[in-house]
Amino acid sequence: MSDFLKHECGIAMVRLLKPLSYYKEKYGTALYGFNKLFLLMEKQHNRGQDGSGVGCIKLDAPVGQPYIFRERSIETNSLARIFKQLLGDYDSKVEKGAIFPEFPSSVKENFSFGGEILLGHLRYGTSGVYSSKNCHPFVRQSNWPTKSLMLAGNFTITNEKEINQQLIDRGQHPVFGTDTQAVLEEIGFHLDEAHDSIYRKMHKDNVAGEDIPSIISKELDPIRIIKASAQNWDGGYTIAGIIGNGDSFVMRDPNGIRPCFYICNDEIVAFASERVALMTIFDKEASDIKELEPGTAMVVKKDGTVYSDRFIQTKPRHSCSFERIYFSRGNDPEIYQERKALGAALKDQVVQSIGNDFGRSVFSFVPNTAEIAYYGLLESLRLHRRGEVKAALMEAHKNGKLDEALIDELIMGNWPRGEKIAHKDIKLRTFIAQEKGRSQLVSHVYDITYGVVKEEDCLVVIDDSIVRGTTLKESILKILSRTNPKKIIIASTAPQIRYPDCYGIDMSELSKFIAFKAVVALVKDDNAMELLKDIYKQCLEQKDKPSAEMKNYVKQIYDRYTDAKIAQKIAELVYPKTVSWAGELEILYLEVDKMKAALKGHDGDWYFTGEYPTSGGLSVLNKAYINFYENKDGRAY
Repeated sequence: MSDFLKHECGIAMVRLLKPLSYYKEKYGTALYGFNKLFLLMEKQHNRGQDGSGVGCIKLDAPVGQPYIFRERSIETNSLARIFKQLLGDYDSKVEKGAIFPEFPSSVKENFSFGGEILLGHLRYGTSGVYSSKNCHPFVRQSNWPTKSLMLAGNFTITNEKEINQQLIDRGQHPVFGTDTQAVLEEIGFHLDEAHDSIYRKMHKDNVAGEDIPSIISKELDPIRIIKASAQNWDGGYTIAGIIGNGDSFVMRDPNGIRPCFYICNDEIVAFASERVALMTIFDKEASDIKELEPGTAMVVKKDGTVYSDRFIQTKPRHSCSFERIYFSRGNDPEIYQERKALGAALKDQVVQSIGNDFGRSVFSFVPNTAEIAYYGLLESLRLHRRGEVKAALMEAHKNGKLDEALIDELIMGNWPRGEKIAHKDIKLRTFIAQEKGRSQLVSHVYDITYGVVKEEDCLVVIDDSIVRGTTLKESILKILSRTNPKKIIIASTAPQIRYPDCYGIDMSELSKFIAFKAVVALVKDDNAMELLKDIYKQCLEQKDKPSAEMKNYVKQIYDRYTDAKIAQKIAELVYPKTVSWAGELEILYLEVDKMKAALKGHDGDWYFTGEYPTSGGLSVLNKAYINFYENKDGRAY
């Protein structure tokens, strides 16, 4: 992706089903769970680099001893820092004789993360305050283990204010800041209720005090608690939690917006945001990894019993398409094929744009996430050309005109040619991201291969998506124009991004989307600015309505123009006017229907169509448009 885009977080949970001694004997270390947690997080580090956090709960800790542990950091390379610090603590205790690695009991007793349940989180901050205190896991502690709760998730709840208001209406005093805190307190409230209900019954039956904790622990049903908590949540989420007694759970939103996968056997239950991380770390085939069904929670009780159940009614599935287009790691077997299919789906548009002239066309990609789609495009173009050659050969043979010269002309003279033209300097990009106001450096984030493209060539460059168009204009096109082709074609495997997201991706400011800028520019060209004002009034009128009663009035702007007209205006807006190149620029976008066909069910399309899976999306869109019209910056949720 040319534009840097913050997005969904990542989670990892490891629940050991055997004593630590089992793993020491079989795998050579009592840190088996700890190591697996680190590897699962490392294999998902693409999902969050604003901060990291890990948590651990030990089963059956002696009374008087701590059993909940947590470390969080927002420092650079936070994940590596946390694990280096924890391993340093472990090694120090080994040196001092407090831990004997050959005796797992000493590891559990003296190493904070030598427990059976481990939770990890990689954070991209998409809402709320940004500090280490806002990194997951969040913890709600009590001197009752069955009231203590640790929580981490990949989610955004759009109706955080309503949840907090519920807490206030009950007489609670929520601390505002993030939707995570609101969710933690909501689950915590119902956890307290469940605990107290069992306690009162035990107390009424004169059960001995020392027996009550184990009875509460046994009778506690996390899914019942989740059902009571999540009925009114609006958003996309995968949330993992651990109760202090040792019960753990993972829950997924009813639309399946956010991803969640797991592996379960007689040794371990592990969860992750990406399937391929579990495949790699546990050396399993894709078929061994299961997907947590939308609207379902899976529980591992303290005694190791595993069960799942639906906690909310079934809703239409709308899995995030950006997971497949860009965010998730491309070495997942399904995602790899889907990205190739996205590239292949651009074939007809590209062939038309180059006039079917492969002899004077060069094909490349914006590094690095568009590379797989590029392979798909190139393969489809070669198949297209192969079909043309076959038909021409058959026709020539039929007419008795087949000779060596014709064969050379057909096969050698007009064949799709792929080259690596653009190169990305990762270190420079990181430096610029950290040094705000260094816009003059942006154009050098990318470099090119010189001497490959000729003046008569069309340079076709595939990108996975175009969000703001900033990097395209200020960097990519400037550097590509140095090859001096007659035409540059940027082909996006994602359709035009027209609407804000509010389910985990940090793109809620409508005014920053290049597609929205383009359509507003078209409205201005048509002297139809009154339309923008009318939509603003409509948005204001429904501002205080329940989100379920809101309508998408912003669609009126896009409905005025064809996709091609908007794409043409986008090309005008991002054209690199400060360079000497005077060639033609064309922007191609994959059609929504073709995208859905390529992604095979992972077709959440609200950023492209404005068809939000939950009513909260319309509320965010409404606020985003008001912010645009009033010239206000900031997220719309």
